[in-house]
Amino acid sequence: MADKLKFALALALVAAGVVGFYLLGEQPLVLRVLAVLAGVGAGVGVAALSEPGRRFIDFAREAVVETKKVVWPSRKETVQTTGIVFAFVVVIAIFLWLTDKSLEWVLYDLVLGWK
Repeated sequence: MADKLKFALALALVAAGVVGFYLLGEQPLVLRVLAVLAGVGAGVGVAALSEPGRRFIDFAREAVVETKKVVWPSRKETVQTTGIVFAFVVVIAIFLWLTDKSLEWVLYDLVLGWK
């Protein structure tokens, strides 16, 4: 039950930040944005104190660790793969264009007799 209350409080703080943005309509934009950021920051802080928030933080840390384990392609591999994809797209585009023009010629010139 305490986690639900913390989550509700976190949502209320975020909503308060958004409401503050509109209530400060006469103020400079920087102040309005800071109101939203303060509301979001306070909401995230309260949500992090709940059990689901702690689980999410643990999950995020594990995700960062797993991301560091990924073997990212080199620049050369990326450029080569991008070139292959681009060439394939061009070949398929030409094939589809030729197919379209062939069907257009067959239907309009041969079957219907339109010029």
